[in-house]
Amino acid sequence: MGSRARMLLTHAKVETSLTLRHGEQILLTLLIPLALLIGLTLLDILPTGDLDGVSKVDWLTPRIFALAVMSSAFTGQAIALGFDRRYGVLKRLSATAIPRWLLVAGRIVAALVVVLLQVVVLGVVAAFLGWSPSAAGIAAAVVLLVLGTLSFGALGVLLGGSLRAEAVLALANIVWFVLLLAGGILLAPSTMPGGAATVVELLPSGALAEGLRAALVDGHLAGGPVAVLAGWTVVASAVAAKTTRLT
Repeated sequence: MGSRARMLLTHAKVETSLTLRHGEQILLTLLIPLALLIGLTLLDILPTGDLDGVSKVDWLTPRIFALAVMSSAFTGQAIALGFDRRYGVLKRLSATAIPRWLLVAGRIVAALVVVLLQVVVLGVVAAFLGWSPSAAGIAAAVVLLVLGTLSFGALGVLLGGSLRAEAVLALANIVWFVLLLAGGILLAPSTMPGGAATVVELLPSGALAEGLRAALVDGHLAGGPVAVLAGWTVVASAVAAKTTRLT
């Protein structure tokens, strides 16, 4: 293994460890999605007309996966990056032999590891609740989870790398809450008016939730959500590369 690969793995391991040791990150990335999965499955809160004829846990689980990806790759990464800039962590790291691209790549690998752990834990709990995903759509779901992590990760770097830490903390949580309620995660676009549904389907949250639903319920990879997530990834990465500051 080359020295750059070892540096990448070491940096990713440190970032993953810091995320998993942070109590607020655990609350945001795992406990809240877990509570919503269990609560909304067991309680009669969701309108049955929104479920498209599938069981509650089958309808909910893909959307909770989308929420988990958004929580860790966007909100968690943005807040962590904002405070790393505030305390000079990035400036000190950039003065070492670690190249800048590796600092970003390490965070991306760490985000993918956290998403993997989230999906395993949430998937096991969902299975105990009766979740029965389509086997034909598992590979498509993996593609969407990776693409969703890259898309939300780029947006997290864009936000966390350009604003003050306090502003990042407030804005990242507000965006998380708005997308949870009105961004296609807990409310399907098919239940919204035509114009609003189109807007939601073009959001990364709506695209990821609908793409995972198509994969894990219907068993196929939907091209529209893939294109939307790829577009957000490219645009957010390009803007973040120009606007991200070390301090």
